[in-house]
Amino acid sequence: MASANSLTTLPRWGVRLPSPFIILAFILAGLITLPLLYVIFSALTADGAVWRRLWTTRIPELLFNTFTLAISVAFIDLLLGVSLAWILTRYRFFGSTLWDWLLILPLAIPSYVLAYTYTYLLQRNGALEQAWQVLAGADAQIFSPFSFSGATLVMSLNTFPFVYLLARSAFKNFNISYEEAARATGASRLTTFFRVSLPMIRPSLFAGLFLAILYVASDFGAVSMLRFQTFTFAIYHQMTGRFDNTAAACLSMILVSGTFLFLLAERWFRQRSRFYQTTGRFRKHIPQACTTIQTITFSGYLLLIVGAAFGLPLLLLIQWTMDALAAGTISTGFWNHFGNSLWLAGIAATLTIIFGIPLAYLACQKQTWSSLLCIQGAYTGYVLPGPVAALAVLVLVSQLIPELYGTIVVLLIAYLVHFLPVGLQGMESTLQQLSPNLEEAAKSLGARSYRTFVSVTLPLVRGGFMSAWILVFIQCLKELPATLLLRPVGFDTLAIRIWLEASEELYQLAAPPALLIVALTIPVVLLLMKKGQHTV
Repeated sequence: MASANSLTTLPRWGVRLPSPFIILAFILAGLITLPLLYVIFSALTADGAVWRRLWTTRIPELLFNTFTLAISVAFIDLLLGVSLAWILTRYRFFGSTLWDWLLILPLAIPSYVLAYTYTYLLQRNGALEQAWQVLAGADAQIFSPFSFSGATLVMSLNTFPFVYLLARSAFKNFNISYEEAARATGASRLTTFFRVSLPMIRPSLFAGLFLAILYVASDFGAVSMLRFQTFTFAIYHQMTGRFDNTAAACLSMILVSGTFLFLLAERWFRQRSRFYQTTGRFRKHIPQACTTIQTITFSGYLLLIVGAAFGLPLLLLIQWTMDALAAGTISTGFWNHFGNSLWLAGIAATLTIIFGIPLAYLACQKQTWSSLLCIQGAYTGYVLPGPVAALAVLVLVSQLIPELYGTIVVLLIAYLVHFLPVGLQGMESTLQQLSPNLEEAAKSLGARSYRTFVSVTLPLVRGGFMSAWILVFIQCLKELPATLLLRPVGFDTLAIRIWLEASEELYQLAAPPALLIVALTIPVVLLLMKKGQHTV
């Protein structure tokens, strides 16, 4: 039986913390869970007529669109991610190291920025259609960006790095002895790939696909730009067009329930798909030198993917920004929007780290049912897409603290609920790497828990906490739906200006803030890639 001291002692480090510190963690987790509880309560208590109307008019279409979009994107991501990872881990050719870095840069482009550039590229008589007519004839046409095909293309180009990064790591750590054993029994290269290589990296593939599907299901920016009806887009319109928060809550509950079941399925697949070597010798594959034909073929394929997902959109943003500068259309308001984005994201990231400290410490304790429930409550932001979190926070604040309605505080609360799991992951992993001997030594010298944390723990975990801060900062900088719904009147950020200008097809005006967000995000993406390489 756990003693009462378990609430005040960190068994991992032997540091005794005051009870209010741990109580604060439970209070924070409870408050963060409130938006999810509101969505569930509001949907379950909704009038039956609302549910009947939604089931006959909206829900079947939204289920079909969201499901088919997620599955189609996952299939394309699987093809792209596995093929690219196989090429760059099994072959060595000129520029292969550079391509390895370039393939993660699409993560620096927000989905709504990629969507609005392809809205321009795929328009009738646009650049891509004219290029296609040169190959297929003067009457040939390409698909419209405002379609299922357009949404699938944009979301696939935006999410394939999830699968690529995990497949690449799995192939790098693959024991080539398994493939050699298969080849020794007479299996062809193709058979060995499908019967040995792919099944052995199945956990990594599942993890990457689950990330991509979850991203697609919760995305608002791209589908709103492309006017493709999914749950997030419908929730936004129920709130802003029909002003029907009850219907929005019902749709939110369906989306959240699907996300929650999806996360349970991911956990089940992960447990069922664990592979590890118990005997034998481990040998990594040595990349094979390519011939000239192979180098040209691989480089062309990589150029096509990187160009479509990053290079072409970036060139368009640069061109439009230069045109805007030449035309003098970039006003001083642009720098006000930039300043709003910086200080809003900075405050949100700082609050996330501050409120995440007691939760991260609690997560590092010996787990009890109460502490496990508390931590899981803190992670509910994972199952709350941006529009859903905004809806819940908006209604809760308007009912409980109406004085805060329409202020920046409401937006900061939504950021905290939505992005706290991002910060918690980095903080937890950092604290778990901390040796307990150091804090035990401070305790043996008579230092209290607070002084031990400030003088010993904080300097040691500062780097990891700073990385978590940067991650949350970038996420807040790019955030669109919650900002769109909760910002005070007249308060615009870079993301808001991109959405507003691009919605009116004012591409030159939307380009400068989009280019600035991409420029700020690229160093963070490359830094994470560098850290990931050190852990492989």
